[in-house]
Amino acid sequence: MPLTLTENREDLALPVWIVEGTDLPDIVPGFARQFAVSCGFSGKAGESLLVPAENGGIAGLLFSKGQNRQDHEAAIFGKLGANLPKGNWYIVNDLSAGAAAFTALGAYVFSRYKKDTTPDRSLAVGAACNEALRIAGACCYVRDLVNTPTNDMTPEHLEAEARALAKKHDAEFSVITGGDLLTQNFPMIHAVGRASNVAPRLIDMVWGRVDAPKVTLVGKGVCFDTGGLDIKPSSSMLLMKKDMGGAAHVLGLARMIMEAGRNVRLRVLIPAVENSISANAFRPGDVLASRKGDTVEIGNTDAEGRLVLADALTLAVDDKPDLLIDMATLTGAARVALGPDVIPFYTGDDGLANELAMHAKTQEDPVWRMPLWKPYAAKLSSKIADTNNVTTDGFAGSIT
Repeated sequence: MPLTLTENREDLALPVWIVEGTDLPDIVPGFARQFAVSCGFSGKAGESLLVPAENGGIAGLLFSKGQNRQDHEAAIFGKLGANLPKGNWYIVNDLSAGAAAFTALGAYVFSRYKKDTTPDRSLAVGAACNEALRIAGACCYVRDLVNTPTNDMTPEHLEAEARALAKKHDAEFSVITGGDLLTQNFPMIHAVGRASNVAPRLIDMVWGRVDAPKVTLVGKGVCFDTGGLDIKPSSSMLLMKKDMGGAAHVLGLARMIMEAGRNVRLRVLIPAVENSISANAFRPGDVLASRKGDTVEIGNTDAEGRLVLADALTLAVDDKPDLLIDMATLTGAARVALGPDVIPFYTGDDGLANELAMHAKTQEDPVWRMPLWKPYAAKLSSKIADTNNVTTDGFAGSIT
């Protein structure tokens, strides 16, 4: 991370005074309070002010988290991380682990392919440091995975990332690749990924005590999506390296769980494929068998994520997990419905939905429950197969 979080302050580190609005507490020295008034420090959320020292250097930094906050804490403390000047700093006040993590995330830069001009900075955050590093480290790990272009994040590379994570935490690890997907009955994962010169695969990681509650995470790992033979326009293809975002998120969440030593029997399943175009690509109008035994008519090859997830989810439920979470960039219709900031989720479990809503509010990380409206299932009907992978009218796309 471009901003290093530490527990204890470095020698000669400069103070950061966290304040609420223009109400400056006694921890802020008198000369700094006077300077803030002279500069018209407004105390708006996210506003910062460098306070000069008598010798011409810097005495410290005033940072306001606002009084009547309209912005989320993540956005506010992200500004602190983004704008913190070069050097060693320490937080004078007590800082929560979440606020410390948001500060680190605000400093995030993806610099793998360019000269890193980010200044060296460290921030001592006290007792919140370890928890903040666990949160921010996992989030930056997810961002790095998603930002990496597909030439360095093929299904093979994604497997290597998952394997390294498993090795670090002594997790069991296995993978089914290429033709073995057919012999072990994962036909739709194979069909979607077979056109690529990098073989499709199903990644399987297991960690934790055998008798602990079972939590299974399934993540969509489409490392690049051309749309297949129903090819996307070039403008829609530019960001398709992110179509493995579901896989990145379940790996990041698994990392957080394992680092925290949670009492769960964790399983992570990732169908990793490229939806490419070649002579053996699956076609519109094809009928694919699924692991479950249902047949699926292909109405559109660009609706491939649900196909690979279906096989992985069928495997997942064999274990009868206590909690099963599936994450995916599925679909653009979700963003049309809720915009870029509010995340849709689906569940038939009212209790789980209520818990998610509660935690979303507490963590200022908004999610919104969407309906699994059963009458819409008829829109996926097929004349020649058990189901189609798309509807024909374009409505309720995220639900169907």
